[in-house]
Amino acid sequence: MSAQTVLFDALGPKAKARIRIANIVAVLVVLALLAVVLWRLHDQGQLAPERWLNAVNATAWQHYLLLGLQFTLQAAAISVVTATVFGLVFGFLRLVPLAPVRWLAGIVVEFFRAVPVLVLMVFFYMMLSRIVVPQTGMDPRDAPYWAVIIGLTLYNGSVIAELVRSGVRGLPKGQREAAYAIGMTEGKSLRLVEIPQALVAMMPSLLSQFVIILKDSALGYIIGFSELLRYANQLGAGYGNILQALTVAAVIFILLNFALTWLAQKLASRLSSRTSGETSVENPGVVQAAVGK
Repeated sequence: MSAQTVLFDALGPKAKARIRIANIVAVLVVLALLAVVLWRLHDQGQLAPERWLNAVNATAWQHYLLLGLQFTLQAAAISVVTATVFGLVFGFLRLVPLAPVRWLAGIVVEFFRAVPVLVLMVFFYMMLSRIVVPQTGMDPRDAPYWAVIIGLTLYNGSVIAELVRSGVRGLPKGQREAAYAIGMTEGKSLRLVEIPQALVAMMPSLLSQFVIILKDSALGYIIGFSELLRYANQLGAGYGNILQALTVAAVIFILLNFALTWLAQKLASRLSSRTSGETSVENPGVVQAAVGK
């Protein structure tokens, strides 16, 4: 019997041929549908060069796309920082020895994880525009901006808090036992030994959450946040090329997400190589390093 376990029997020549034919047919169907779509777009004048040039010319970039990109990146960057702080704080609170603190932190995290991020944005937009703006004199145009940041912070921060909790729970028990053996308390073990290791282990998931923050910032369009999608829509409305302007905005989002994903993979790989050998039970060197801090 083969040492490699498989879920299904190996395919025979006839089965492989059928699958190959099915794949070819599926590709041909997709190409045919794409050709029909392009033909319809051509008939409606959507493939005219001037429509696409107006979506990428200097005016489009200067007055629309770059402004929208600026607000999108600004809101996403602030949300990444605040969500990370929120996640680390509540992730730590969900692990402390005091049961009431754990329960309270768990209620907060589970509540904001359960509420859709768009609902949070709408709620805080309504609260800011109806309560905070009249009371403080804040510019009403800033209400959507801060509502997006607060919504992204609470939702994604709760997800990060759960990542921290599950990352610490997934560590080998030998790490905490080694910390206890050298006189550390449970809180000190969490701060100096377990959470740093959990952060390295969950780095790919954490950075993927940052990509989600960037994409979810586009939901602010619903409450009037002037981000890339809204500016692209304004560009298309002005030149009569909505399809082209939104396509350019989609390409920008795709390129940003690819760049952030590439950086995430590079950072995760570098952190893994630097911490290799320090997280195993047989080599509790990280505990020894933590003692000197």
